[in-house]
Amino acid sequence: MPEGTLKQNKEQSINKIGHALHDLDPVFNEFSRTPELQQLAADLRLVDPLLLQSMYIFKQPRIGGEVICHQDSTFLYTEPQNIVGLWFALEDATLENGCLWAIPGGHKLGLKQRWRRGVSGMHFETYDSEPWLEDQLVPLEVKKGSLILLHGLLPHKSLANRSARSRQAYTLHLIDASSNYPADNWLQRPARMPLKSF
Repeated sequence: MPEGTLKQNKEQSINKIGHALHDLDPVFNEFSRTPELQQLAADLRLVDPLLLQSMYIFKQPRIGGEVICHQDSTFLYTEPQNIVGLWFALEDATLENGCLWAIPGGHKLGLKQRWRRGVSGMHFETYDSEPWLEDQLVPLEVKKGSLILLHGLLPHKSLANRSARSRQAYTLHLIDASSNYPADNWLQRPARMPLKSF
């Protein structure tokens, strides 16, 4: 609002909290570092997995906005590209409250762009300017407690939440320690806070 006041109460004004909950908060640390998730990382062929970033996403009722079609590797780039996103549904995710949508097999299309840190600030470096074929997106409706695995190159999005119910989720991104995580990625850790494994 023009005078700087919130349109709704504080609790419903929060969009997301990140990006190191798994290292800074004991509850998220415990949730993120279970033997089951460590085994999942091994099953996904991450030899020396590192927990890169985490977010709590609120997707508030009636105001949770759309997230446009994107690839996680655009923002969290590695060489080679081996980032894996773990998306935990903390509430049922439905068409009405803004579930994820993804393009099946879309991870084979290659990286479209990269969000890079440069001397004059952040910018997109575009490799493929063709728009996503959004008619190929399929909804990923899931129940509370479900886990969706996201390949770093998988195009995905979510629509606005027009319902009276929130769609809360927790995301955790993993990389392999053997991969290069470039210094021009937007998300950087201070030296006093190195990435850690399970």
